This record gives sequence, C-alpha cells and structure tokens, in this order.
Amino acid sequence: QVQLVESGGGLVQPGGSLRLSCAASGSIFKIYDMAWYRQAPGKQRELVAVITNGGSTNYADSVKGRFTISRDNAKNTVYLQMNSLKPEDTAVYYCNGVDGLARPFGNWGQGTQVTVSS
Repeated sequence: QVQLVESGGGLVQPGGSLRLSCAASGSIFKIYDMAWYRQAPGKQRELVAVITNGGSTNYADSVKGRFTISRDNAKNTVYLQMNSLKPEDTAVYYCNGVDGLARPFGNWGQGTQVTVSS
C-alpha cells in the first residue's frame, strides 16, 4: 500500500510557477509508475502527467510544454513543476501510483490546492 502526501500548492498569478511535491511511502516506490491528477470544483478528477519507473513521461495536452513531472527515487518523491500557469489550472492536485494502463491503485491523499488568479 502506498501512502501519499502532496504539498507545494498555493495562490499564484497567471504566468507564474509552482512546484508540487508528492512524498510516497513504501519500500517498493521505485517500481511504481506515478501520476499527477487534478480536480476542479464541479469537474471530474483528470490525469495530468505520468512518469514511469524508468523515467518516461506523458502529459495531458492541456499542460504539455508547461508542466514537467519528475521523480527522485532516493527521496521517494514525485514532483510537478508547473510553469506559465493559467486560471484554468486551478484545481486540487493529487498524486498516486498507477499501473501500466495509468489506473490509480493507491489511497488518495488530501491533495494540494493550486489557485491561479490575478
């Protein structure tokens, strides 16, 4: 079972940047593919970015070129660098382990709120 703690969110102006962190427990962290999701009010949770255990990445079209997912296996931590933020990026951001079909399998953490507003 993976336990996850997200942090790094906050209020930022359009065009600004944030780096989110996801601290994951578990001695087998290195074998997990990891993903960031987000959920805006009134909307379903959506997949934002995935990083495999080997470091390959994929992004939703809406964030491609602006967000970068990375991982530090020594720290059991996954990051999401968010640049050129837009108001439509406003959401609660979550991380989770995912299987080979990008399906989340861990318990959801509390997430971290990102608000992009002037």
